[in-house]
Amino acid sequence: MLKLQLIAAATPTVAHSVRRWIYHLGALGFIPLGLLDSSVIPIPGSMDVLTIVLAARDAKLWPYYAVMATIGSVLGAFVTYRLARKGGEETLEKRLSPKTMKKVTKIFAQRGFAAIAIPALLPPPMPLVPFVLTAGAMHYSVKKFLAAMTLGRIVRYMILAYLAARYGRKMLPLLVKIGNPFGAIVLGVLVIALVFYFVALGNKKKKRVAKG
Repeated sequence: MLKLQLIAAATPTVAHSVRRWIYHLGALGFIPLGLLDSSVIPIPGSMDVLTIVLAARDAKLWPYYAVMATIGSVLGAFVTYRLARKGGEETLEKRLSPKTMKKVTKIFAQRGFAAIAIPALLPPPMPLVPFVLTAGAMHYSVKKFLAAMTLGRIVRYMILAYLAARYGRKMLPLLVKIGNPFGAIVLGVLVIALVFYFVALGNKKKKRVAKG
């Protein structure tokens, strides 16, 4: 009983120390954090928080932080993908409930690329790890998997880093609100709207260059 109490008391301290160490690393902290966040031990929202904190602290480097967050997250997901690919269907049976496994495999069979890219783009509570595990277990193309993960993550972190650089740490309360489904839907719509905005902006610039 005493051992359990000591472990319970030590856990928050250890977590705080690890968190401080990661934040102290700056952009390099995205690598170890990404390995955890996109692995079988996810830490929902942690990569988003680090992206916002760093981009708000040094606004000029927001694209760099977005790229580093993407690299860390994709690396973590790839490790999980490889483990699931090696373990096959047994990995899914160990990690997912029968209900979740059936649902995720059905979605993945229908959507493929989008089943990775969309969860990678959207915030919590949208699950990503089950789709990463399924992609590995079903021997989905490595190139397509990496492309889908990179696409979803770079869009997500570019938007978060840009908003943090512009509005500062005021972005952090938004992460608290997205802990519920309604907040996630709102942010998801915002992300999609911003994607269309930047695409439209890029097309206008191309047209101006062509006319010039």
